[in-house]
Amino acid sequence: MAAAAARGAAAARSPLVLHRHPHPAHHRRLRLLPLVAGGGGGSPPRVGRRIRASREKGRRVGVRVFARYSQAQDFSTRLQDRAGELPKLVEDLLQTSISTGPRGAFRFAQGIQAVLGVGGEWLNDFSKTANTSAGIPAQMQLGLLSPLYLRRLFERMGATYIKLGQFVASAPTLFPAEYVEEFQNCFDRAPPVPYSEIESILREELQQPLDSVYEYIDPVPIASASIAQVHGARLKSSQKDVVIKVLKPGIEDTLVADLNFIYVVARILEFLNPELQRTSLVGIVKDIKESMLEEVDFRKEATNIEAFQRYIDAMGFDRQAKAPFVYRHCSTKRVLTMERLYGVPLTDLDSIRSLVPDPELTLVTALNVWFGSLISCESFHADVHAGNLWLLRDGRVGFLDFGIVGRISPRTWAAMEVFLASFATDDYNAMASALSEMGATGNDINVNEFAKDLEKIFSSIQDLDTEVIVATARTPDATAVSANVVVDDRQMNALFLDLVRVSESYGLKFPREFALLMKQLLYFDRYTRLLAPSMNMLRDERINIGMNRSAAAKENLDEYNWTFS
Repeated sequence: MAAAAARGAAAARSPLVLHRHPHPAHHRRLRLLPLVAGGGGGSPPRVGRRIRASREKGRRVGVRVFARYSQAQDFSTRLQDRAGELPKLVEDLLQTSISTGPRGAFRFAQGIQAVLGVGGEWLNDFSKTANTSAGIPAQMQLGLLSPLYLRRLFERMGATYIKLGQFVASAPTLFPAEYVEEFQNCFDRAPPVPYSEIESILREELQQPLDSVYEYIDPVPIASASIAQVHGARLKSSQKDVVIKVLKPGIEDTLVADLNFIYVVARILEFLNPELQRTSLVGIVKDIKESMLEEVDFRKEATNIEAFQRYIDAMGFDRQAKAPFVYRHCSTKRVLTMERLYGVPLTDLDSIRSLVPDPELTLVTALNVWFGSLISCESFHADVHAGNLWLLRDGRVGFLDFGIVGRISPRTWAAMEVFLASFATDDYNAMASALSEMGATGNDINVNEFAKDLEKIFSSIQDLDTEVIVATARTPDATAVSANVVVDDRQMNALFLDLVRVSESYGLKFPREFALLMKQLLYFDRYTRLLAPSMNMLRDERINIGMNRSAAAKENLDEYNWTFS
């Protein structure tokens, strides 16, 4: 009795178990057990086990409550430690809200509508699978945060989130593989804006009558994406054919509102959980914001195009390659007027053969121009899919659409050169060392094991489906070419994701520029298999990968130049 009273007093004094009262039935059961057992001064073994189990359960409950209490105290302590940063956070959030303006409330309402729409899709799909024997599919278990439904939500939210989805798809070093794979399907397609609205933007931007600038503008767009719309036209003064890329109305305000919201969420999360600072969450969001806002400032794209053409001219590539000429007098932040280039994608083998005697030389030229830009140009073209790399009617290689460019650091390029040289010779140990240098995290890496894993990955390149490209490339219709690019992209990204997964298992984290470089190399690998199947693009002496092979490249360019002189 005395012991029981002492235990009761101790429990009453403990603030952690004060409100944890046992169920009355539990008291009755403990009192009755000795009577049921009958006789003897001690409890039977079964009774003793039950009493001990009950005490152990009570201790576990106390530990759990104490852990929660400690976590709450830790969280409170962290907030108190960061109280000095609160004014800066509030100021930052206020400035962001002011810069967002009333558009933020409108986008918030659109966001709720999108969440309800995709949520309805999830509930409908969930109801179909909930009662099946197979159970709930993995892609549904996270609700709207699962890759499939998050991608659908992004597509419903429009331009900003589509671009964000494409960023996720192009950055396997930053995001989980399941999301990178799913966001490969994040299509940037949107219904065209009525020409009357495009015409209004052109008048507002150019500040002069359109018929004084253009002979005509085709009201039917060549292409329409989430951010911009492209129309064919002809200049009045020179009678040159051009394309006009026009930013869709309201897109910039929408981007600013969306990106500010994403920034605010990241800022608050880092404040509440300082450990997120190690992941550079706010830094990543700032990079995304800067990249997206650059993409809607067509003056930046114009600068990228002109820089690339200057590089072509300076290197003596002007008779082998070309970027579209930018007409600055009718280009602004929201309007980009460029020379219209006519040609065929590098996947259209039959058309290429009708334009040049040797498709292999075309590929060699494209490779030399692109590799040279990694070293000698301010930026390199970071999206050389078949829609952006053409053989022009005059036999030159045309580089189109400079909305996505990359800049490579000397350290990354030095490691990349070693990586490419080792890839060319199937030296997987050297490849593993180069990748370890590029993604170094201070961990000790078993280079031999890493090399074996790399060999398994890169041997799968031979299994990529080239026939799909050839079949679709022979169809002149633009939809078929577009479908071909998507298939090509998915296969290559799957291969690159394998490389990232294996590398991360060894503790390596690569810079995003490496992902951009690898993606372009995989595009070129596909073009090689189509246009020059017997050529090894990394071992061919005609191709200049590094500065030490410029003489071989120059000799090859002279040969190509002679072909078209």
